[in-house]
Amino acid sequence: MITLLDYGAGNVLSVINAIQSQGETVKLVNSAADIENAERLVFPGVGAFGNMMEILQQKGLIKALKGYLEDDRPFLGICMGLQALFEESEEAPGVKGLGFFPGRVKRFEIDLSVPQIGWNGVNIKKPSALLNGLQGDEKFYFVHSYHVVPEASDIILTTTNYGIEFVSSVKKGNIQATQFHPEKSGDLGLRLLRNFINPKTEEVAIPDDQKGTTALSKRIIACLDVRANDQGDLVVTKGDQYDVREDGDVRNMGKPVELARRYYDEGADEVTFLNITGFRDFPLEDMPMIEVLKQTSKNVFVPLTIGGGIKDYTDKNGRYYSALEVATEYFRSGADKISIGSDAVLIAEEYLKTGQQTGQSAIEKISYVYGNQAVVISVDPRRVYVANPDAVPHQVIETQFPGPQGETFCWYQCTIKGGREGRELDAVTLAHVCEKLGAGEILLNCIDKDGTNSGFDIELINAVKNAVTIPVIASSGAGSAGHFQQVFTETDAESALAAGIFHRREVSIAEVKAHLADKVEIRY
Repeated sequence: MITLLDYGAGNVLSVINAIQSQGETVKLVNSAADIENAERLVFPGVGAFGNMMEILQQKGLIKALKGYLEDDRPFLGICMGLQALFEESEEAPGVKGLGFFPGRVKRFEIDLSVPQIGWNGVNIKKPSALLNGLQGDEKFYFVHSYHVVPEASDIILTTTNYGIEFVSSVKKGNIQATQFHPEKSGDLGLRLLRNFINPKTEEVAIPDDQKGTTALSKRIIACLDVRANDQGDLVVTKGDQYDVREDGDVRNMGKPVELARRYYDEGADEVTFLNITGFRDFPLEDMPMIEVLKQTSKNVFVPLTIGGGIKDYTDKNGRYYSALEVATEYFRSGADKISIGSDAVLIAEEYLKTGQQTGQSAIEKISYVYGNQAVVISVDPRRVYVANPDAVPHQVIETQFPGPQGETFCWYQCTIKGGREGRELDAVTLAHVCEKLGAGEILLNCIDKDGTNSGFDIELINAVKNAVTIPVIASSGAGSAGHFQQVFTETDAESALAAGIFHRREVSIAEVKAHLADKVEIRY
């Protein structure tokens, strides 16, 4: 029996599913007594330090947690479950952690994108049965903006390089905790959880052939556009410049859960679901989409992102639901990140009118509770050509691809409602504003490139990437493995997403990775 501390973090169902996949049962903590009586305790979490500690205090769990740790009983902390063990965090000045380990939690001060999102390796610093079976070159999934800085070096289990060498896991006696997410690290992560559930008495020696440094992988993401077809069946579809119909019918590329599992087996680093009719329908009434998440998270152990309809909403009975409530339902159903599309444009427009952060937008509220790493902004721009850069009050670029009248300048107009409505806001400004409001990642689509198989819009990606310090996902236009190489060598995008070429088996994820193997850092 594994006892799991659920304080409201976003990835709890994923952890439960991962543990249950190893044949173990899970008991959720409902009171301090559950912690006191636990045989093995897991403390997971994606979120914000201050909110986490506030909830633990409100639930009356801190004393029991401290007692459990001091008794040196089997404990595994994950992400926030690691950070909580320390005295304080820069993320929440004045808020005390559990203080089991002397030290503090610091924000990354590096020239790379923050948060760190993706797959990175670990350098093993001391023997541990938890790491049984590791060879020293594996990669785990990370998603965080802050890292722990212990005062004592003897608790350091592993380190990882991301601009600096930081502590990625710790161990003291039976107390172990990781910054990375085993439940989202594929078969490797499941092995680590299995080691915790059924520990060996011997501690594994440090591998002799460790590289000494680690590197973040470029991510290959499979995207599934999901909607109901005319018969009412939930299907994966694919658009051509956002038109998903062919000969009058919605293109049917397969069933969402089955396709997600296929991409997991093929080596996808993440899977993204976009509920492309979410702007019309209230997600909490869209039970099939929620069920898709729940079923997928049972056997797909890489990060899952869900987008569509994450906004404030009043139902037909007058009941108001906040965007935070909608996002919470998705998180509790297996999502690791949520993607905000049309509503992000409206939020940015309102911010630009006043220049004031209210703390009340969907971006701000969700990032406060779950951390900015859980909030993705999906941008849907199209090119608008202009004769000169002063013709419009927008971020204009000089392009190598002239317009219909020979124009050599363009800007990228944001759209909403599935690309059907253009706004007087450019993609560069949108990305910059959303980062300021608390977003942690940009999913950068391109209507002009969608369905063309002509390659990513390199100019768009570079324009947005140069304007933000958060990770960027390149999307739209992939038609070959070479296009992935191009986007990773000609831009600083951390990941690239594709849909149609994977659905139609024109190029597999494995083939993309094989092509990239000796050209960029990838996860095998």
